[in-house]
Amino acid sequence: MIALTLAGLVLFQQPLERRVAAAPDGSVRFSFAAKPGVYGNGRNMISWDCDKGNCHNRQVDGNWDDHDDWDMPCDSGPVRVALTKSSGRITDLRVYVGGEWRANTTATDLGTVGTKDAASYLLALALKDESRASEKAIFPAVLADSVTIWPDLLKIAKADNVSRKVKRSAVFWLGQAAGDAATRGLTDLVDDGNADHEVRETAVFALSQRPRDEGVPALIRIAKENKDPDLRRKAIFWLGQSDDPRALSLFEELLTKP
Repeated sequence: MIALTLAGLVLFQQPLERRVAAAPDGSVRFSFAAKPGVYGNGRNMISWDCDKGNCHNRQVDGNWDDHDDWDMPCDSGPVRVALTKSSGRITDLRVYVGGEWRANTTATDLGTVGTKDAASYLLALALKDESRASEKAIFPAVLADSVTIWPDLLKIAKADNVSRKVKRSAVFWLGQAAGDAATRGLTDLVDDGNADHEVRETAVFALSQRPRDEGVPALIRIAKENKDPDLRRKAIFWLGQSDDPRALSLFEELLTKP
């Protein structure tokens, strides 16, 4: 009995990647702490960047909106990930926030794991780019508490061996989840003439989603200096949506110069 207990403890202490690899095919579950401002109904809705009841971003799967005549509980965590494993490979991924797992005798539940371990595993899964799970893996990593993931997202965005969908997901979340350092990384990506053009366009969009004091100056520089006319037009378009006086000054400058 003691030997079995110790064996179970050793397995529990192994990195998440090994524990997932050791699990049988089927559904493999794990949970981890959500960062502040992340809420969900445990089913089809996840909100983030929430403060005092106001949420700036929300993802909803299925038919649901704020005007429905019924309520669901809204929990601040945990983040719950369900992997689909087939022939030893992770083929799909689902993510929830809040709620609790339904009883399922065929699922392997790895319990609560550390946020660093969870984020590392999910970002490595994205970088492998082996299935639909790869592009979905970035979102739950973004929700993890007390981890800095923008360097890994930038690595994914610049990787040569991942698909455009995975790259675009990484670029989008760079713009949403990081601060000054990510803004610098996004502008570097826009300026990188060797990067995929569609990925560079996504980086321009991601900059438009940053706070004005970060995004607007970066977009103005792209509009004035980038060598790609299409990227300049994209930057000007998003500046036109910003309602920022600095954008109006740029437009006046561009329209009046000889």
